[in-house]
Amino acid sequence: MNSMYFTEEHQLFRKSLQDFLQKEIVPHIDKWEQTGTIDRFIWKKFGDMGFFGIKYPETYGGLDLDLFYTVILLEELQKVNSGGFAAAIWAHVYLAMTHLNAEGDEAIKQKYLVPSIAGDKIGCLCISEPFGGSDVAGMRTTAVKKGDSYVINGSKTFITNGVLSDYLVVAAKTRPELGNKGISIFVVDRESKGLSATKLNKLGWRASDTGEIAFDNVEIPANQLLGEENKGFGYIMQHFALERLIMGINGHARAEFALEYALKYMSERQAFGRTIDKFQALRHTIADLYTDMEMCKTFNYAVAYRLNKGEYVVKEATMSKLRSTKMADDVIYQCLQFLGGYGYMEDYPMARLLRDSRLGPIGGGTSEILREILAKIIIDKKEYKEAT
Repeated sequence: MNSMYFTEEHQLFRKSLQDFLQKEIVPHIDKWEQTGTIDRFIWKKFGDMGFFGIKYPETYGGLDLDLFYTVILLEELQKVNSGGFAAAIWAHVYLAMTHLNAEGDEAIKQKYLVPSIAGDKIGCLCISEPFGGSDVAGMRTTAVKKGDSYVINGSKTFITNGVLSDYLVVAAKTRPELGNKGISIFVVDRESKGLSATKLNKLGWRASDTGEIAFDNVEIPANQLLGEENKGFGYIMQHFALERLIMGINGHARAEFALEYALKYMSERQAFGRTIDKFQALRHTIADLYTDMEMCKTFNYAVAYRLNKGEYVVKEATMSKLRSTKMADDVIYQCLQFLGGYGYMEDYPMARLLRDSRLGPIGGGTSEILREILAKIIIDKKEYKEAT
């Protein structure tokens, strides 16, 4: 199956990435989980290895590789067993940088995209708000034009890299009376006057810094606008397919990691004179879980293949996130049970995996919102089109 999508070059990339993660990342993970701060030098190492640039143009220091290199990056990041570390990396590469690349002019790309690919600057994407959550159109943050500047007021929350990033890609209403037709997107420097961030205390994803951001008359140059004024909602929707597919891929990858760990444990753990992988009840549960994981993985690869060809796959990517994140929760819940009392111990990987996985059906659009989007497509025959 995999040979349909992965070439020998892909496999070599996977191996070099695995080696890098084991050598450079895994030894630090427990410390980052405790401190909630990822050491800055790691970002530069990622940049030097080219991992931040795999999908970006060579003009800006990228490698311009197909989407299956991204799939590999996402899968392997899940297997270091820190959802927070993985999220910090992919939020920078695929949330913040996606907007810089797609909507930024040449000056913005030179100032922000080039150093982002190099690992010298870290970005975050600020869409969710304390009163809005998944309701993008309901945002209250405003950006008012004043001469050659915009003045931003409002707040954002649940922002990955929200405290430690160097710049913020911010959605705000430039014409509030137009609802979702009046949203624009800006890039804002961290040191801008009137910008403050508070770190949030989370159940899981402990290694990443998740922030609540306040904008108090933050004045930015007008040329920090990304794309056209009032076109922001279309830009956000345009990139949701990739974000949802990313979270779907993360789901199948962490479920696969949990199953691999559980199977190894079960092959060594003995009860009543035999290893517990010989008990029929557990064997059959594994068969079910593995089937669910493999079906999600196969579907996700098929969607990635279509997205890589330039197809608009918002329906399929929404299905990917909805199903794969739920599947991952179910698989990891059961895998923790296989470990018995050890599953509940912080010294074993399942406890962290369970906490980290639980954000899957919440972040990047809740499962409830995704079901409503799918219902509109399936029942009401609503068509979501690419932004033009």
